[in-house]
Amino acid sequence: MKATSRFFLLLAIVASVVFSAEVCSASGFALYEGSARGNALGGAMVGRADDPSALFYNPAGITQLPGFQVMAGATFITPTTNVTTLNSKSGVSTTTGLSSNLFVEPHFYATYQATDKIWLGLGMFSQFGLGTEFPADWPGRYNNYKAFIETTTFNPNIAVKVNDMFSFAFGLDVMYFNLDLKKKIDATGLQNPKTDVDSWLQGNSAAVGLNVAFHFRPYDWLKLGLSYRSQMTQNITGSAAFANRPAGLPSTFFPNTSASGSVTLPDELYFGAAFYPVKDFSVEIGTIWTRWSSFKDLTIQFGAPLDPRFPSVTSTTSIKNWNNVWRPFIGAEYKTTNWLDLRAGFIWDQEAINPSYVDYLVPTNNRYKFSFGPGFHWRDWTLDISYTYLLVVNRNDIPARPDGILPSSFTNGHANEVGCSLSYKFW
Repeated sequence: MKATSRFFLLLAIVASVVFSAEVCSASGFALYEGSARGNALGGAMVGRADDPSALFYNPAGITQLPGFQVMAGATFITPTTNVTTLNSKSGVSTTTGLSSNLFVEPHFYATYQATDKIWLGLGMFSQFGLGTEFPADWPGRYNNYKAFIETTTFNPNIAVKVNDMFSFAFGLDVMYFNLDLKKKIDATGLQNPKTDVDSWLQGNSAAVGLNVAFHFRPYDWLKLGLSYRSQMTQNITGSAAFANRPAGLPSTFFPNTSASGSVTLPDELYFGAAFYPVKDFSVEIGTIWTRWSSFKDLTIQFGAPLDPRFPSVTSTTSIKNWNNVWRPFIGAEYKTTNWLDLRAGFIWDQEAINPSYVDYLVPTNNRYKFSFGPGFHWRDWTLDISYTYLLVVNRNDIPARPDGILPSSFTNGHANEVGCSLSYKFW
């Protein structure tokens, strides 16, 4: 009873942290930081799947966890990127950096062995997130100057151990989605920050998806994992607010109104093969496939026309047409003693954005991630720590488009990520 009480207390604390979290983007704006150990291994936890964070990487792996176990933690991310824009009228180039922000991506997992064949699991984490912010008067403000997306997924699972070699799991992904977009509108045609109308779009929604997973250990030296999460369509409802209208502009222009839209978030397929060539050493290779082709456009429907001269125009559409991407990874772990593990990993993170539709929502490109970190064990406690350096390949020759995109380039993109996870085995 005492252990159960402590579990529910921890669950309540972590849930409050999750709901207040803001996160940063990865490929597109998918997130893959499931735990500090997973971060240090470059995400190479799909075949291993041997701690509570298996609920993120491969829920079928929780059949390897006896008793009742929990894990809680977060990844702290500080990104930076420079965007150089060219004013085609003046010929002047301007370089603007992302505003400094610290983003927190929390996680919580609990696993319970109900019988010799059945395991239950509950995960809370973020599958998608975005944090892009520039000064409000920067040259690309007519596309956006702030774009935040926050998600929280509650993921209950049931895992079945068929035999000592094969397990499978299935569960629900219940995702809460929040959107916060700000941009400027050049109402006078003067491109003057002092006469720009400020546009603020907010909305939220919830959706339900499915996940299935498989774990196979044909030999003592080999583990194979396969995990799938379905796509989800978020039907967002919220409001559009406008401020700083130029003097003399009638109030019928840019009225505060309701707003709605929909975003189809992609399905994901995880695969990993973990090898144990010698005692206390393992290496895993694998990949994640994300079907970003589901993100075709972002259409916002307003409750009233923004320009009374065109009463039939009540929506705006931004074409995306993103591409499906791969995320290959490799990670190695060495158990140096009973109390210390050493880990390292590498990821190549392919960018999803179609070159013809690059915008300032996600000002990035292909990425390389280098990671390492230790794991400390003491009795029933485990503390995992990770550091990841993310390096973004420069992106040049971005063409101008009517939706506020200037001739641009993205340079000096990188991020520092620090992860921490604490685990406990109750019995």
